[in-house]
Amino acid sequence: MRARLRKLYAGGREFVWSGRLYHVAGDRDCHRCVRLRVWGAGKNSHALEADLLSKAILPWGCATDGSYPTPQDVRNVIDYALTHGWDPGLVGGTFFLSERDHAFELPGFLLTDRLRDDGAPDPTARVFGASEPGTTEPLPASAP
Repeated sequence: MRARLRKLYAGGREFVWSGRLYHVAGDRDCHRCVRLRVWGAGKNSHALEADLLSKAILPWGCATDGSYPTPQDVRNVIDYALTHGWDPGLVGGTFFLSERDHAFELPGFLLTDRLRDDGAPDPTARVFGASEPGTTEPLPASAP
């Protein structure tokens, strides 16, 4: 299935982006992941790619939620990438935002490398840690 392309205007430039849905398995749970791809100078331009791991914690085990990046989320990713070395005007190649190299987080998402690297940090522990700093255990289903 082909991802739908969307447009976003920022800094006098038109960006085209898409989000493709995946899931990543953690040691104790599955999590929704959206592979975000952005182009700033046409289909042959230097693409931006970020795998966004949903921070949602569900009470029923290995199931994924309905999280999807908003245009504001995409704008935040673009702004971050532009200030950290992405040049959308280059031809070819991909600029990856990775959890290992970029300390970047959105209100509903973390960066993950798990889609490209099975040895990347466990997404379950990262999601639980993001929900309540200092813990790596799931919150009870009745927690607010």
